[in-house]
Amino acid sequence: MLCRAALSARRCTNARCLLSRVQITAASCHPKFAPAVHRQSSRHWSNVPYMTVPLIRSHGKPFTHRSELKHAKRIVVKLGSAVVTRGDECGLALGRLASIVEQVSVLQNQGREMMIVTSGAVAFGKQRLRHEILLSQSVRQALHSGQNQLKDMQVPVLEARACAAAGQSGLMALYEAMFTQYSICAAQILVTNLDFHDEQKRRNLNGTLHELLRMNIVPIINTNDAVVPPPEPNSDLQGVISIKDNDSLAARLAVEMKADLIIVLSDVEGLFDSPPGSDDAKLIDIFYPGDQQSVTFGNKSRVGMGGMEAKVKAALWALQGGTSVVIANGTHPKISGHVIADIVDGKKVGTFFSEVKPAGPTVEQQAEMARAGGRSLATLQPEQRAEVINRLADLLTDNRDEILTANKKDMEEAEDKGRLAPPLLKRLSLSTAKLNSLAIGLRQIAASSQDSVGHVIRRTRIANDLELEQVTVPIGVLLVIFESRPDCLPQVSALAIASGNGLLLKGGKEASNSNQTLYRLTQEALSLHGVKDAIQLVNTREEVEDLCRLNKLIDLIIPRGSSQLVRDIQKAAKGIPVMGHSEGICHVYVDIEASVEKVTRILRDSKCEYPAACNAMETLLIHRDILRTPLFDQIIDMLRVEQVKIHAGPKFASYLTFSPSEVKSLRTEYGDLECCIEVVDGVEDAIEHIHKYGSSHTDAIVTENESTAEYFLQHVDSACVFWNASTRFSDGYRFGLGAEVGISTARIHARGPVGIEGLLTTKWLLRGENHVVSDFSEHGSMKYLHENIPVPQRTAS
Repeated sequence: MLCRAALSARRCTNARCLLSRVQITAASCHPKFAPAVHRQSSRHWSNVPYMTVPLIRSHGKPFTHRSELKHAKRIVVKLGSAVVTRGDECGLALGRLASIVEQVSVLQNQGREMMIVTSGAVAFGKQRLRHEILLSQSVRQALHSGQNQLKDMQVPVLEARACAAAGQSGLMALYEAMFTQYSICAAQILVTNLDFHDEQKRRNLNGTLHELLRMNIVPIINTNDAVVPPPEPNSDLQGVISIKDNDSLAARLAVEMKADLIIVLSDVEGLFDSPPGSDDAKLIDIFYPGDQQSVTFGNKSRVGMGGMEAKVKAALWALQGGTSVVIANGTHPKISGHVIADIVDGKKVGTFFSEVKPAGPTVEQQAEMARAGGRSLATLQPEQRAEVINRLADLLTDNRDEILTANKKDMEEAEDKGRLAPPLLKRLSLSTAKLNSLAIGLRQIAASSQDSVGHVIRRTRIANDLELEQVTVPIGVLLVIFESRPDCLPQVSALAIASGNGLLLKGGKEASNSNQTLYRLTQEALSLHGVKDAIQLVNTREEVEDLCRLNKLIDLIIPRGSSQLVRDIQKAAKGIPVMGHSEGICHVYVDIEASVEKVTRILRDSKCEYPAACNAMETLLIHRDILRTPLFDQIIDMLRVEQVKIHAGPKFASYLTFSPSEVKSLRTEYGDLECCIEVVDGVEDAIEHIHKYGSSHTDAIVTENESTAEYFLQHVDSACVFWNASTRFSDGYRFGLGAEVGISTARIHARGPVGIEGLLTTKWLLRGENHVVSDFSEHGSMKYLHENIPVPQRTAS
């Protein structure tokens, strides 16, 4: 229990803060970890023994997946010397430390129990002692030699224990001042390895820590470096790790305090399969016990007693004891300000230690498989890729009952949970008609893909016997993230096959049964020519944001879903291009010369045929002279019959005595039976409105005046612009592309419905005969011709 004198030494004015500092130079732990006979373990990893005796924990097993870390209640944050100290190893990294304190405080105020195992006393003491020595020397030299020799002063080598003694109080005072800014108190606890051999001291430590956590105080634990003896190699007891450094200290305390998670912050991103900085080094996302032989360790960090080898040993011991572990970078300026929060939020940061190894490949391995499979796919003959797509089309119709049964299960689960809105339920639903349309679309893709990959689009004779070609090639690896719509899986798969791209598919869990069935059929079709790896369905519990970080493995992200999904992906993408549209704010402008018969028919189809679609009309623009005419009455009557809720734009509302609810924003995508009506003065005003409030998706005009229509078509800057046609025609299948991976509103590469050609890029092929650039210099023997060579005609589809 806590000492009463220590409790009464100083009290915080905050009601939650009962204790500002407790200094304990002896420590205790639970009696079940009492010293046992020392035994060298028979199992070795990188020549360092680790314990094989399992620890039975009452709080359960460690988390098996990162997403569960958000449920961590008791968390230990271990700050390595490289994190706490400056690059010159003299003094503390104050900005970094302040950021860490802020993150710990936020988590503490969320109701979690935070503990910090910190280094830094030696560095802080070294700074203080150097300052004192320099000050003392400057006074003496100023008295005897003058100021001109001050710059030649030498600072003697400082002993680490003295530095720790001088720095410990200052380090704690700094922590205390920082935590006070967040109305949180901190308590200091100093321990040595010898303290863990005394049962009473260990019991005291256990009680002290529990009491501090109960009072909402953050314990800050450090080894007492002023008196600590040098570590003894291989001195672990049976089943208990020896305290050699702060890594082993953090593991020991976390296990005995039954912590849910240890976050070990160092100066590297995590655990690599080879020394960080080497050419082939890859960050290990999840590390499993038994994978030790696949890792090669490099040198220790610039400061501190431990290294990555010590961290991994401590992590495995803690994991065996029931505590989850993440090793991450606490020094990187772009991530250190939120690294702790990100880890607790379940984001893919650093290396996560897990006891449960998944049966299938990781998403990184899937991306690498898709890369290799895509390259094999691209080398197939066009006829072979077409065979695969046609085979998939046949499988969709031959296995219709199995697909619909799986989809029925998804529909029933979605309806029972009540989480999906009616428009999303409609997207989730499959039918015989949908499958037949899918099969027809896939066969269209197969027919149009005969001359897609490797098509020569430009030929140039640079000089005699030096010819250049520009040819189409796949983009690489595509990541397509889609919600609700299982029919997206075969469509996108067919387009990837036709364009020779590797593909990662991430579907929504609401369609998991349908997606699994369709994916199995896709794999069966790919096996026709041995390219099953080219398409991968991500079944792991990867968050979308984590997938967007795989910039070294993925070349293009294509979101298919709600505008919120697209915006989230565009925000989360780290160096990976995103092709798509964040909103589908589509307009239909009814001109003064519009046909009465055409207007209601086109408007009904644009708004009511499928209101959840991104190409559905959201804003109806009406020429002001149509107001109070029979045509206007017919438009309003049709919308009322179709139960479309009307929102009035500012100009339209000004014409009405009793108007519908005035629109909150003219940039609204309703995605339901709702729309905005606004009045414009003419075609120029309509175009100006579209450019100001639209999303560059699809906009249409209804008019019988050809010159007005052409003016609209030429001046509206959207991906799709229509005349006397429903906005719902904006679709890859309806455009004759067979299918689409999405609709792009970007202005580079692909725009509008994206089919096969939108999934291709180009490369340049140069064929010469011993040509060198120096031959084309001013005094060289050759001259550039730059003659265009006719390009072979494409094969007719």
